[in-house]
Amino acid sequence: MAEINFRGTGVALVTPFTDSGEIDFDSLEKLVNHVINGGVEYLVALGTTAETPVLSSKEKEDVVRAIIKINAHRVPIIIGMGGNDTNALVRDISNYDFSSIDGILSVAPYYNKPTQEGIYEHFKAVSQASPLPVVLYNVPGRTSSNISTETCLKLANEFENIVAIKEASGDFAQIMEIIRNKPKNFHVVSGDDAITFPMISLGGSGVISVVGNAFPKAFSEMVRLALSNKIEESRKIHYTMIPVIDAMFAEGNPAGVKAFLSRADICTDKVRLPLIKASESLFNRVDKLLENF
Repeated sequence: MAEINFRGTGVALVTPFTDSGEIDFDSLEKLVNHVINGGVEYLVALGTTAETPVLSSKEKEDVVRAIIKINAHRVPIIIGMGGNDTNALVRDISNYDFSSIDGILSVAPYYNKPTQEGIYEHFKAVSQASPLPVVLYNVPGRTSSNISTETCLKLANEFENIVAIKEASGDFAQIMEIIRNKPKNFHVVSGDDAITFPMISLGGSGVISVVGNAFPKAFSEMVRLALSNKIEESRKIHYTMIPVIDAMFAEGNPAGVKAFLSRADICTDKVRLPLIKASESLFNRVDKLLENF
């Protein structure tokens, strides 16, 4: 198991599809090499950006196996494992072959709307089942359940293998309170590309990025500069990236990032229903941004 450098950039990899809708493993190889050569610190497989809900169990296994093979131990790999049935998730973790996997990213239980005590008990069970470091994932806009400051800190203090939180709440008061009171070795990682720079300036450790699929070199350099307190240089890249990020999320994720990746000849713009690929107007916006980038 490799040690994950959370003080840096992880990339939540997209799942490339062929025009007929099958997984495009040639493009996946191109993508993985692209982001690693771009200087990112680690990879995240089967996250939201991977369109994991529309992948079959076999497809998920095939994607992870392919990423492991392509990566060839160059950088650590985190795998997304979350759900709103705690017992089923614990069974999945207990039975999973984690060979060449270095950590778990586990989203807050969605749809059920558990209380904070329910969220605590859920992640307590995940922690006890997991043989690997666990990264909590707080994204209330998708789950309708917020991991509160108190719950996050309780989990961070009580369970040694809960090592980080991917924070995508957008609530800076909450984020600052977690950073101010967290254990020394617990990491607060941005789950929102647009606020990565300010989060690092407040004491955050880095990012699990979407934009890093298409622009790994620029974005990971911005993160490294910010972590080295080279604020002016980092801020310059941050503001260069903001129009790109705005366009990338204008019609949802990963339709936007796949539009950029298709223009880079890395993969097609194909997504699976209920998502819809980027519109012609967004592609026009993408082309203008790429001309000026």
